Amino acid sequence: MNRRIEMICLSAVLMACVGSARAAECLPVVKGAWVRLPPVAAMPMMAGFARIENPCRAPAAVVGAESLAFADVSLHETREEGGVSRMREVERLPIAPGKAVELKPGGLHLMLHGAYAPVAMGEKPVITLKLADGRALPVAFEARKTAP
Repeated sequence: MNRRIEMICLSAVLMACVGSARAAECLPVVKGAWVRLPPVAAMPMMAGFARIENPCRAPAAVVGAESLAFADVSLHETREEGGVSRMREVERLPIAPGKAVELKPGGLHLMLHGAYAPVAMGEKPVITLKLADGRALPVAFEARKTAP
């Protein structure tokens, strides 16, 4: 009887470990990722947009981004204050379980500074989103003139 109880307890512990490992593997999902091409090719900055969904049971947060295609990538938000559009850097972008965050023109977005090479229509530079838990999420962003 004691052996049976030990086996049941061991099974319960192992199941809990497997569940935790699966939760740790869960990553946000990025959809519709695109980079807006500047109206003038020589402009030193561009913007990136996407929908970031969190299908996981735990909250997620984007705390930064980087790319081999750009010298600097950062999270920004545009807000209208007193009739003036202002942009500010965002240090953390939380995403609740089962929710999504939209990076879109006129709101939250990625600022892409100093492209190492010109980005042409249809190209897909990779931008890696850095998550608060230390993991990275590489995403191909399609270069476009307008939203998909």
